[in-house]
Amino acid sequence: MNWLDIVLSSLQSGVGSLASYLAAHVILCLIPAFLIAGALAALFPKEAVTRYLGRDANKWISYPAAALGGFVLAVCSCTIMPLFASIYKKGAGLGPAITFLFVGPAINIMAISFTGVQIGMDIAIARLILSLIFGILIGILMAWIFRKEESDRNDELKKTNAFAQTAKVEPRTWIMFGLLLALLLAGTLPIDALRANLVAFSLPGGWAQNFQTALDAFLPASLTTGFEGLTVHGVFLIGMILLIVITSILGLRHIDEKINGWSIAALAVMSLTLVMAALNVTTNADGLLVAISGKWIGVLAVIAALWYFSKTNYQVEEIQEWLWEVWRFETQIIPLLVVGVFVAGVVRVFIPAAWVQAIAGSNTILANFIGVLFGVFMYFPTLVEVPIAQTFLSLGMHRGPLLAYLLSDPELSIQSILITNSVIGKKKTYTYVGLVALFSTLAGLMFGIFVDTIL
Repeated sequence: MNWLDIVLSSLQSGVGSLASYLAAHVILCLIPAFLIAGALAALFPKEAVTRYLGRDANKWISYPAAALGGFVLAVCSCTIMPLFASIYKKGAGLGPAITFLFVGPAINIMAISFTGVQIGMDIAIARLILSLIFGILIGILMAWIFRKEESDRNDELKKTNAFAQTAKVEPRTWIMFGLLLALLLAGTLPIDALRANLVAFSLPGGWAQNFQTALDAFLPASLTTGFEGLTVHGVFLIGMILLIVITSILGLRHIDEKINGWSIAALAVMSLTLVMAALNVTTNADGLLVAISGKWIGVLAVIAALWYFSKTNYQVEEIQEWLWEVWRFETQIIPLLVVGVFVAGVVRVFIPAAWVQAIAGSNTILANFIGVLFGVFMYFPTLVEVPIAQTFLSLGMHRGPLLAYLLSDPELSIQSILITNSVIGKKKTYTYVGLVALFSTLAGLMFGIFVDTIL
């Protein structure tokens, strides 16, 4: 194979991975996740979380609150550091602050839902549970190791009232959050009640089969590379994603100033895209077979409830703030996702599967530690690390070392270590890095044993 063939093959792999990713994974997972993240950032008072993180707070409250703070505040690996620095400098105890730092990127709603859809619910659930357990343990150990320094610091902080004591979450916020979470689950939860087709109808047209044949020839599915192929329905959904991008630029970029017609159009296109993505569409010789499932009914019902509840329970200014946060998350994450997935597809061509299998194909202590080291030197923002992880999984990496990488990537990247050092100092940072490496390796090893013996 000459260099031209290699370049063309790698580009085809990159385009194929990106197209498959956008059509098959991103819509029912990521759009609801953006809406949830924006709502939590705009409508959920941060003081309601940080008030429970002080050193003198009840440990049965402060550590669970810190562990769940990343989920509530919708943090990712690119925003966890400034939030960690903020709550620590405002008076959070070292232990709860460290727990928040470790757990936050791993359990935010986008990371968990995307991990489950792209890699598997076993990894997503393990990432959630082990992050919570080990994050709390690391925080407790850090607080105990540096108890003298923290005691002196706490005496200084008692001179000021660092946390608001009256902040609370309104019932309407919990209802909104519940509806948004229901939208995510209706579209992604793998249960028979949602998957089962209730009614089907045909859209005649020989063009569909010809188009599908062309797609299969240009972007063929491949078990070797993990590329799932592209369908006629997928091409239509990619077109809808482009419409979302266009209407969001025109309607959400300045949503903090006013709501215009394009703002409504952006929401309408998002809603329509979710409804269309929930359909089961297959191509046959006669045209397109469209099936309506419980998933489609659930997504449609929740979207209708969200439109009604938002209009009747929130002021225009609150909706503007929510949509502005949605826009902010979109602009921060979508470009990174697109580039990350494309690069993962290109790189996949150049990585020998035998090499991956040799160093991380089995569940050993060394293999899990290598997964941790990969997280140190090859940092990827939250969600981008998921397609990267899927690439290594398709090349033969064991699921144990894969989890070790997913846990360590946001915490132990070089830039994260440097920022942590600037906040808590060298001694605490080195101790934290050692504990994260130890517990991430242990988490991967435990999960790998579970996979080998149970699943």
